[in-house]
Amino acid sequence: MLLARGLVRTFEERRAVDGLDVEAFGGEILGLVGPNGAGKTTTLRCLSGVLPPTSGELRVAGFDLARAELEAKRRLAYVQDAPAPFEVLTVDEHLEFTARLYGLDGDWPARADALLARFELKERRDALGSGLSRGMRQTLSFCCAWLPEPAVILLDEPLSGLDPRGIRAARAAILEERERGAAVVLSSHLLELVQSLADRSLILDGGRRLFVGTLDEARAAVAAGEGDTLEDVFFAATGEASAEDDAAFGDRDA
Repeated sequence: MLLARGLVRTFEERRAVDGLDVEAFGGEILGLVGPNGAGKTTTLRCLSGVLPPTSGELRVAGFDLARAELEAKRRLAYVQDAPAPFEVLTVDEHLEFTARLYGLDGDWPARADALLARFELKERRDALGSGLSRGMRQTLSFCCAWLPEPAVILLDEPLSGLDPRGIRAARAAILEERERGAAVVLSSHLLELVQSLADRSLILDGGRRLFVGTLDEARAAVAAGEGDTLEDVFFAATGEASAEDDAAFGDRDA
């Protein structure tokens, strides 16, 4: 559903993303992890079309993001780490705007009502974006992203600012999107969250891919024990790996 080949994004002389390959398949959650400055958010912004890549190929559900931008973006939703709703639109108007933007048919209002109920926003449907709390802005962004039932969903720190009930609703909704057949890319510093939700994980450092695969494959790549967590593997790959370990990761990706 989502394919990137040789993705590069430079800022002046710095390469934030350096020749990255990404594949995300329908019906799976791909975890995107890495230390601060690894290029996770820049990668998501390029994959979403918000930030044009310096070079590389990007495809969403088979559509080239550069040559068929509209068709690609109709099949894509992106939830940023700090959602900024329109200050002068109500919650309901955000959903109507999303429906018009994606060209949804007449059954979208029922789906919108169900999403508002799920994320406990029904009583706030007339509230302006400027009057929403941090957590409400986050859950509104979920509603807008889920509404068109996209083929690809990109999530950047999706649980940031949520209370425990919001976290539970978001986790369940993310899993249901996978069951629906969407390809979900989930970026988070919460490695326990990624481990609990992701089918595969992509570890980045310095804008480059160190590893992609299941947790068992990651354990094997760093000679970790059976009970080692994604956090253990992450530190082995990004903080304490030897030159031999780095070579092993490179060989596995080749």
